[in-house]
Amino acid sequence: MTFFPLPAFNDNYIWITKDDAQKTIWAVDPGDAQVVLDHCRNHEVTLAGILITHHHKDHIGGVAELKAQFSCPVYGPESLSPALVTHPLRQGDCLTVQQTEFMVLETPGHTLDHLCYFAEPAQQDPILLCGDTLFRGGCGRLFEGTPAQMLNAMARLRELPQNTQVYGTHEYTLANYRFALAIDGNNQALIHANNEAQELRDQKRPTLPSSIALETQTNPFMRFDWQEVVAGAAALLNEQPAQDLINGFAQIRRAKDGF
Repeated sequence: MTFFPLPAFNDNYIWITKDDAQKTIWAVDPGDAQVVLDHCRNHEVTLAGILITHHHKDHIGGVAELKAQFSCPVYGPESLSPALVTHPLRQGDCLTVQQTEFMVLETPGHTLDHLCYFAEPAQQDPILLCGDTLFRGGCGRLFEGTPAQMLNAMARLRELPQNTQVYGTHEYTLANYRFALAIDGNNQALIHANNEAQELRDQKRPTLPSSIALETQTNPFMRFDWQEVVAGAAALLNEQPAQDLINGFAQIRRAKDGF
């Protein structure tokens, strides 16, 4: 199973996986219907299904039109309208995409209804479709959830297999790394990852997917229990480093929000 990105808006990726034999695709968070329609027309494929991670418009804006056009199933959070989502999901549910089983992980934080989709296909690296929960070098802003919820999401995701391929939905990597370097500047893995990402963007190539291994080494939000990371964030805020994990994570998030 291979996912590839369709760029949308300024920095979104609509992740697509194709079944060559059936000439069908699945789309993840199609915020722009036209991008998917153009791809289907240009490549002579039809849309077999849609996965939604959360309710923000740049992730669901194209769903209604695509559903009407292709009469395809739509999987997503229970919180969304039954008129939009045909198969509402919650923690622990499973679904099959092109003969591959995905498990649903509830990861509230960015929004309260946020879902991730995790699969372990045979003979390839595991897959994490993580929407706006986890980015390369960052995580989603806390529009609805709490620092404790997002910390819990990061802790759960970093326990996934290290070779898990991480498919976030925004090209935020260079901006995320600028912040990460400001608070964790001696991290050699981070310095190397930043250089690699810069080369990719110079070539107009995506910096995604990432991996759980890379994120545990370089992402400050997955390094929430490293004292130097919390101390670096606190220094940007002109505060003393928090002495507990939740407030330390909150300091990292506030420092990034104001960076």
